[in-house]
Amino acid sequence: MNYFSHAIQFLDRPLFAISTGLPDMLSVADRKVRLRSRRMEPFRETASPFDAEVAAGALQHLEDDAWFHKTRAFLETSAELTRLFREAIGVGDGMRCSFLGHIVTELQLDGVLAQRYPAMLDQYYELMGDVDPVAIQDCVNRMAAKQTERLAMLIPKFHQEQFMRDYVDSSRLRFRLNQVMLRVRLDQLPEVMEEALAESWRIVESRAEALLPPEHFEFPKL
Repeated sequence: MNYFSHAIQFLDRPLFAISTGLPDMLSVADRKVRLRSRRMEPFRETASPFDAEVAAGALQHLEDDAWFHKTRAFLETSAELTRLFREAIGVGDGMRCSFLGHIVTELQLDGVLAQRYPAMLDQYYELMGDVDPVAIQDCVNRMAAKQTERLAMLIPKFHQEQFMRDYVDSSRLRFRLNQVMLRVRLDQLPEVMEEALAESWRIVESRAEALLPPEHFEFPKL
C-alpha cells in the first residue's frame, strides 16, 4: 500500500487521511526521523484532538503495512514483478529488481485506485492543500524521537507535484521511479523498463481485489 491506498477509505476525516501518509513522507523528507507505534499510541488516546487524529492516521499506516506485506497476493505479485524487471534490465541487477518488485506493486496499486476513483484522488489532493504543514510537523516532532524541519516543506510540494497521477502511464512512472532511484542511490532505469512496467500494470490491476482483501479493505462504491 502507498499514499492513496492508505487514505482512500478515510477521506471523510481529512487530517486522519493525510496523516496516513506521514511514515512514507518522512522517508522522503528526513530519513532519520521515524514514527514508532509505542511513541504514538499515547497521543491517540490522550492528546489534543489535532494530535490524536495525526497519531491515529499514522498508526493506521503502520497497521495497514503489517497485514498488507504478509498477504499471499503481495508476496506473489512482488516476486512476479521482480522476475519481470530482471528479465528487462538484467539478471545481475537483483537488488534493484527486488526493490522495484516491492515498490512498483504498491505504486501501481495506487494507480489502479486513482484510475477507478479519479474524483476521490482529486479530493485527496484538495485535502492535502488544506492542511497546515507546520502544525503537522510540530505534532510529528512531539511524537518522534528525533526532530525534523523538512516535513513542512515537503507537504506543499507533495500537493503541488501530484505525482500519483503519473502512475497510470509507464513513461511517466519510469520518470518517477528514477527520482526514487536517485534518492536511494541505485542506477537509473533504462527506457526498456517501460514495456515491463506496462506488463506489471496489467498484473497489478488484475489482482487489486486480492491485494486489498475485504477483511482489511472496503472498495468505495461507484
